[in-house]
Amino acid sequence: MATHEYHDIPGTYVFDGAHSRKGYHLNMFCKSLDTAANRDRFRAAPEDYLDGYAMTSEQRAAITARDWLGMLRLGGNIYYTFKLAIFDGLSMQHVGAAMSAEGMSVDDFRAMMIGGGRPIEGRRSRKENLDG
Repeated sequence: MATHEYHDIPGTYVFDGAHSRKGYHLNMFCKSLDTAANRDRFRAAPEDYLDGYAMTSEQRAAITARDWLGMLRLGGNIYYTFKLAIFDGLSMQHVGAAMSAEGMSVDDFRAMMIGGGRPIEGRRSRKENLDG
């Protein structure tokens, strides 16, 4: 996989062509949850339903564990993976808090975002963190 400048940004998983190909089946599973019949099938037999998608074992494990950040690392697109969160009755704040390296509560995450987000120090580049 080619290395791009944006790969140096800590905690960032840019959904480029390579990432799209890597996560295609994971994202198609998530997209399938748009349909009520598919949601019912997944709810009734999650493992059987997942068998219909040629995901890696790591992708499948991330879905089963609801490892939101893991799904992004494995090629998931936030807009698709959020369909699974909605299936689970979660808000974007819930998912954001769960993906936070700080392990924030939903209320703390919401307050941080209302307050302007995370500070940029130490989050600009991996190289900067090594040199700094």
